[in-house]
Amino acid sequence: MASVIVLGAKGRFGRAAAQAFASAGWDVTRAGRGLTGPGCVEVDAMDADALTRVCAGHDVIVNAVHPPYPEWTAKVPVLTSALIAAARQTDATVMIPGNLYNYGSEVPELLTEDTPWVPNTRKGNIRIRMERAYRDAGVRTIVLRGGDFLEGAKTGNWFDTYIAPKAQQGKLTYPGPRDQVHAWAYLPDMARAMVGLAERRAEFAAFEEFGFGGYALTGNEMIALVEQAVGRPMRVSRLPWFALRVMALWSPLMREVLEMKYLWFRPHAVDGTKLRAALPEFRPTPVQEAIGNSIAQGTDAYVARAVNA
Repeated sequence: MASVIVLGAKGRFGRAAAQAFASAGWDVTRAGRGLTGPGCVEVDAMDADALTRVCAGHDVIVNAVHPPYPEWTAKVPVLTSALIAAARQTDATVMIPGNLYNYGSEVPELLTEDTPWVPNTRKGNIRIRMERAYRDAGVRTIVLRGGDFLEGAKTGNWFDTYIAPKAQQGKLTYPGPRDQVHAWAYLPDMARAMVGLAERRAEFAAFEEFGFGGYALTGNEMIALVEQAVGRPMRVSRLPWFALRVMALWSPLMREVLEMKYLWFRPHAVDGTKLRAALPEFRPTPVQEAIGNSIAQGTDAYVARAVNA
């Protein structure tokens, strides 16, 4: 049985990845701070020796560790160095959920694996240096890159925090122009795609990058999908960016959010052609189902509609 260790298994991608690998029949070890119970190990991912010990014997290492944005400068290089050392010792394939920061503030409309990286934001620079470190180290690495997450749990992402927290009340907030396309990734699907790539890892180059196409939706399309899921029209307001700028005067997290504001004002979509070629049997969740799960998983209103559909 193939084995995987998921670092950062308490986080949003780590949780989804651990579940997806387990559902596919892998032997899964969940790793992170404060994790206890069967199949779990507690480890400081910044400690190369400790990381090497817990990764020993695993075929795949999923790097889902996500330090708070204000700590990226200090922590991401240390985490990267520790994980490269562990991967070298264990000869495991590292798998990383990638984001769109690499493309910079002039992000083009269609993002492919060949789109140049433009390091003109702080977080973009950090991500580029991290991914290049894996490539230059010769560690077998697969990056699966997607847009903003949609998921059936409230974890502080853009959708559940800023856009749709009051959708059941008929209220929606949209951060940018409603006629522009924005890239979305349904987290359970992206995790399943990572499992598919892991199962075919021997077919790929030493460093391989795949775009996760997900859903390319305009603001108007997103609003219509939310209305269908909730069963009522939405009163839509604009995100108060000015208020966030004021909050950023004392909030490091708000400063990090504002750095990525451009993604809401430049249309962009992820090209999933290469991934579809690698995983021809993969079937994404229909967008309406993904939106419904992301808004109201487990609520009486959504469950009732699902039962009566």
